[in-house]
Amino acid sequence: MFFNRAATAPFKDRHDAGQKLAEALKNFKSQRDKVVVLALPRGGVPVAFEVAKSLGAPLDLLMVRKIGAPGHEEYGIGAVVEGNPPELVMNEDAVKYTQPPEGYVQAMMEKQLKEIARQRNRYLGDRPPLSLAGKIAIVVDDGIATGGTARVAMKALRQKNVAKALLASPLAPSDTLAELRAEGNEVLVLETPPNFSAVGLHYTKFDQTSDEEVIDCLEKSREWLPKSNDLKN
Repeated sequence: MFFNRAATAPFKDRHDAGQKLAEALKNFKSQRDKVVVLALPRGGVPVAFEVAKSLGAPLDLLMVRKIGAPGHEEYGIGAVVEGNPPELVMNEDAVKYTQPPEGYVQAMMEKQLKEIARQRNRYLGDRPPLSLAGKIAIVVDDGIATGGTARVAMKALRQKNVAKALLASPLAPSDTLAELRAEGNEVLVLETPPNFSAVGLHYTKFDQTSDEEVIDCLEKSREWLPKSNDLKN
């Protein structure tokens, strides 16, 4: 099946989407000392970069890794979100259906945490994650389709003593948006295209975000921070 890109895509690219999202979030500028912008990598990073730049807020990553079912790793039964301690979020219905053996979930969590550590080191070197306690955490992605990753990220954030957690995305299907809000999530979305099929169809340019672009955005995001807030707290 082939899908046609929207004739008049609302976003030129991820940076354009981020600038438009930043405009919708401009009220947070007055609280920039409390705001942390968290990108869901990789595609969410260029979008989040523009948001963080506009708000003058620090930018960090929020790493989420899926835990797949035994023998069918593409079928998610849960996910682990980085943190100290990390958060494990399980889909209890999926667990009952797949019945993973004793010790499987723990082993998979440890495996995914190693991958998270590898990715964080690749993108951020030895810079530690930002402290989120008491902060306004704005989670940014380049688009929401099923909402699976965003849902897990928001659930984990609510357990990290943040003052406020907000999910912000340029676009999402209306049914997914309704589901996320019904679950108690605060969500800001700019576009809810009818007959939603894929995030990339609503961008004029939607190339895969490279590791190099992620690293570049994260490095440049330090430029507008005071030295005392240079990703150290």
